[in-house]
Amino acid sequence: MAVHQGEHDRAVLTVVNDPSAIERAEDRVVEALARFNYSRASVFAIRLSLHEAVSNGFRHGHRSLPSATPISVAFDASAETIEITVEDQGPGFDPSSIPDPTLEENLERGSGRGLLLIRAYMSAAEYNTKGNKLRMVYRRPADA
Repeated sequence: MAVHQGEHDRAVLTVVNDPSAIERAEDRVVEALARFNYSRASVFAIRLSLHEAVSNGFRHGHRSLPSATPISVAFDASAETIEITVEDQGPGFDPSSIPDPTLEENLERGSGRGLLLIRAYMSAAEYNTKGNKLRMVYRRPADA
């Protein structure tokens, strides 16, 4: 399939805390990546980052909210980049307060690994001031 310069695939998805709903959202993003012929390695990195972001939103951001409270996932994919925004309805947090999971004293702790993966795989990952909205950008490598 030929993809023309300047084409985009965009969507805003409402995701509930249900494994099949989360998988459908991930599949929709993967469909967009397939349209632009992203490599398997790129698709893996993006899907894993999205999964971690949504999981963190439900596990931490929505900890004290009703289980049916949805998270918003918006994306804008093109041949060069994909930008994904994951926004939960929780009170937010300070990302700098998350301990570095690679430090010796934190190796046994379970927190911080998802954010570490997101930052490793994505070209950019930044939270809004409130700390309940994560904007991730993946820039396609030149050789992919």
